[in-house]
Amino acid sequence: MTYTDHRTMRRVLRREIAGTIGLLTDEHDFRAMRRYRSFTFDDHTTYLRQIEELLRSRAADGGHTALALFDPEEYAEFCAESGLEPDTPASRARFTAELAATGTTLPYDGRPLTQLVPALVDEAVRRATWEYASALLARLGPCTSCGEDLGRAAFARAAELLARVLDTAPPGNRHLVCSVSTAPEDLVAVLHADDDDTGATRLDEAEALEFATVLALGMATRSPGGLVMRTTAPGTPDRIYGWRLREHTLEPLTAGEVFDAYCTDIDSGDLISPESGVDYGTPPDLGEDPPARHRH
Repeated sequence: MTYTDHRTMRRVLRREIAGTIGLLTDEHDFRAMRRYRSFTFDDHTTYLRQIEELLRSRAADGGHTALALFDPEEYAEFCAESGLEPDTPASRARFTAELAATGTTLPYDGRPLTQLVPALVDEAVRRATWEYASALLARLGPCTSCGEDLGRAAFARAAELLARVLDTAPPGNRHLVCSVSTAPEDLVAVLHADDDDTGATRLDEAEALEFATVLALGMATRSPGGLVMRTTAPGTPDRIYGWRLREHTLEPLTAGEVFDAYCTDIDSGDLISPESGVDYGTPPDLGEDPPARHRH
């Protein structure tokens, strides 16, 4: 009887344990891990199927499981820096625990991996974009004239402008994209701003933080870039308008410029047909431009 009670208690306690699975999302990473003898899987499709069955089993038992991207190169670096033998399950578990604490994770919510993997990759890209943009802003350092932190001033300015963009937008669900051309790669941030039943705007705070950071970087470094908004509301055509980035401010795009941007193939430069039921227009007036906190 006591033995049965102990097994029951352990089963109950197991439900209280949150776990993280380091996922090899593509065939390339999977092949890289096969160089370790202790990694016994030999087929990526079978591996993903087993992962999905494990996730369902844990969920059925009431367990909480998160997914993280397992990068073989980062794993090798982690083992080298930590003095761990990489060809052991224990080392992989240590690395996965590190991912759970410091990396990007996504909770398993019952969706199939075919839906969860793209969402996990998007989340990782979003976080990497924010970290990269934040690092570049921090490197700007203080103003040589007044000593003000240039990155902080640019972020405050970007937050002000973003608030004005949202405040002047027509009702509906808004999809904003900010793109900035920086070396060695372009940065893109996306923000969704939807109206709830009371008309108030719902924002994802993490998305808003990343968006403002990328916007701030574009203005602070005077990099080519733009901000485009698409508004969708029942019974009305979708509205698309935008601005180009300028130091300290946003410069409205004309309706023709917005049309050209959306109706030109990026790779070939060829014209493509415009979407039906879409109004390519000019942005609303953002009001009197608030004074920039830093103009040196």
